[in-house]
Amino acid sequence: MNKQPITDAQGLTEEQFLQSYDAGVYERPSVTVDMLIFTVMEQEQDNYRKLPEKSLQLLLIKRGQHPYLGQWALPGGFVSVDESIEDAARRELYTETNIDNIYMEQLYTWGDVGRDPRMRVISCSYMALVDRTTLNVQAGDDAADAAWFEVSHQLIETNRTELEQGYRLQRLFRITLHNGQTRLAGVVKHTETVHGHVRKAHSEIMESEGLAFDHLLMVQYAIERLRGKVEYTDIIFNLMPPLFTLSELQRVYEIILGKELLAAAFRRKIADSVTETDEYTKDAGHRPSRLYRYNTNKE
Repeated sequence: MNKQPITDAQGLTEEQFLQSYDAGVYERPSVTVDMLIFTVMEQEQDNYRKLPEKSLQLLLIKRGQHPYLGQWALPGGFVSVDESIEDAARRELYTETNIDNIYMEQLYTWGDVGRDPRMRVISCSYMALVDRTTLNVQAGDDAADAAWFEVSHQLIETNRTELEQGYRLQRLFRITLHNGQTRLAGVVKHTETVHGHVRKAHSEIMESEGLAFDHLLMVQYAIERLRGKVEYTDIIFNLMPPLFTLSELQRVYEIILGKELLAAAFRRKIADSVTETDEYTKDAGHRPSRLYRYNTNKE
């Protein structure tokens, strides 16, 4: 028994509709990708008895073209019509920084009108936490330079206003990025409004110095998300060598979370994620510490 084709109000089948469809009826925004690649970098100390300092770092590129020529930005670029968004993210990251074959996950989609001075642009951002010692970063394509910037993220002000059926919470964050003599900085205001069962959130840039586009918003959002993921996933082990001490692991957690942790509570928290080995550190000037490895059999 032959089925009658489904037709619309104009009597057209789907095939007929697609044959006559005019894709130019609607203006189409461009789509870009932006990548936030984080690492924890070790800084050597002059005194061998001191443990090396560590800091959270973010990879940036210096723009070699207008707009924002000469300013620093996240690696990224336009998505071609014949590739997926994830493929575009990997392609742009490789052509601009020489980084390939790393795990990235989608972070957020940015679609405010006017966020790009060239045209209507929607950007899909990706985030990764990597061990930079395995990477060979080199600027390429339209990037004039590529470098790791130390990230400082500070809550500087909080204001809460009670509403009839909820509240409004405003927080100001100062973000600073350093690389040698280069300093980038800005302030982001995040507003959360709860009215009954409805929650709305909005972020805006209050100050920005040296960072292109709305990338300061992306950095703020990514740090918050990264801290959340460190709390409930094992993503942090992407940074660790095959063997590590619990003190080294705790310090990396503290750098990302931006706070000190109690050793006893921390060790209980990560007990299922690590496996004890029979090996010890051999660093001069320090008492040997037991080495651990990531527990790949964790349930």
